Amino acid sequence: MIQPTLLILAAGMGSRYGGFKQIDPIGPEGEIIIDYSIYDAFRAGFGKIVVLTRPEIEPLLRAHFQQTLGERDDIVFAYQKLEDLPEGFALPAGRQKPWGTAHAIWAARHQLDTPFGVINADDFYGPTSFQILHDALLAQTPGDCCMVGFELAKTLSLHGTVSRGICRTDAQGNLADVTEHTQIEPDGAGGARTLDAGGNWQAIAADSITSMNLWGFDPGIHRHLEKEFRAFLACQGADLKSEFYIPSAVNALITTGGGRCKVLKTPEQWFGMTYKEDRALAAQAVRELIAAKVYPQNLRLE
Repeated sequence: MIQPTLLILAAGMGSRYGGFKQIDPIGPEGEIIIDYSIYDAFRAGFGKIVVLTRPEIEPLLRAHFQQTLGERDDIVFAYQKLEDLPEGFALPAGRQKPWGTAHAIWAARHQLDTPFGVINADDFYGPTSFQILHDALLAQTPGDCCMVGFELAKTLSLHGTVSRGICRTDAQGNLADVTEHTQIEPDGAGGARTLDAGGNWQAIAADSITSMNLWGFDPGIHRHLEKEFRAFLACQGADLKSEFYIPSAVNALITTGGGRCKVLKTPEQWFGMTYKEDRALAAQAVRELIAAKVYPQNLRLE
């Protein structure tokens, strides 16, 4: 049986957080969020981990994994490089910002030849989420994709606004579209609110299905990503801050009839490292999960 691969996106700049949040420890023995994601992925049945990062971060991550997870040959690295562009395109002068999450998947294309999941490095998804994703990948029709969504109320930060993709599904449970909201926060009464284009706060349903970049794809997605990335570069490539996002690429796949995206729901509570102040809450959550026997003190899977 083919074992799915997990791609971890760890090349972000961490502008809101103020540093390399990918390597900020939250566990009792120096573990970082990625360690728990890798542990959950292997337990769920994923066969290989690909960590997509930048060359300057890779030595830190490699040394860290050896310390916390042990020597493993099923954790490999790939790089998101600004100059990795389709033939016929050149890097714009002055570009420093990574090209975005959809480009990150395409940048790891040479390591992704089986069905694969995609996650953010700085998000905690929980063991149930990885099992749901793994099982969906094994059952998925080639050409289709899937997304594991969270309830919006379980994805908010207490320390500032967050960007979230709010999902709308059709009668068959397939993704109809994803609308990106760049400023969402708790409303103080158990719900949520978002800042609209006019600068006004609008209520948003706390149980809205929310994308946290927990996706599942077939290797054929690389051809679609290159096609969409070419279109993106032609229209927005000169904008030094423009980014090619996964939801945009998936929306294009759906609207052109190239495939369906099944939306699956997880009951897990998200936590992450959007802001520096989130670290203490993440560390507390990990301590509680260890006390509840969800994770051992030592994460090594020998």
